[in-house]
Amino acid sequence: MPLTRRSALTGGIAVLVNASIHPRRARAAAAPAAVAALDKSQLVYLSPVVSGGRDSRCHAEVWFVHHEGAVFVCTQASAWRAEALRRGFTRARLWIGEFGVWTRADERYLSAPYLEVGGRQIDDPAVHAAVLPVFGRKYADEWDRWGPRFRDGLADGSRVLLRYDYDGQD
Repeated sequence: MPLTRRSALTGGIAVLVNASIHPRRARAAAAPAAVAALDKSQLVYLSPVVSGGRDSRCHAEVWFVHHEGAVFVCTQASAWRAEALRRGFTRARLWIGEFGVWTRADERYLSAPYLEVGGRQIDDPAVHAAVLPVFGRKYADEWDRWGPRFRDGLADGSRVLLRYDYDGQD
């Protein structure tokens, strides 16, 4: 069957209608590029999603690891990303790439591959023990300095481990 302008337009409209009816499927279709980027990037840009589906005004570029199909972030317990989860803002967006400090990135990170994720705090010491060595391998040059801070902070409660699941896994 030859490809005509009508069949191309009809097919394109069907894809757009399907994406608007099934937004989770549309996100899943975009996810492979973002998931592949996770294994190449040193940073993600993280923003909680607040009421109305808007990005929070609180953004940050953060260290992360991609481990067993999830994104993990170790942060200070008082950081806004941890506070957002405590306040029930469990949805977030992660843009994957390196654009410098977000306040000087001129929103360039918005053109990067991204994932819509669901987050939660992980308090299980066994998960901490499994994830911290992954951070250590990824950030080997700085781990002598940051490893003890992460480990001790998780132990004394001054740091928390956040897990972000993508593709409806939350």
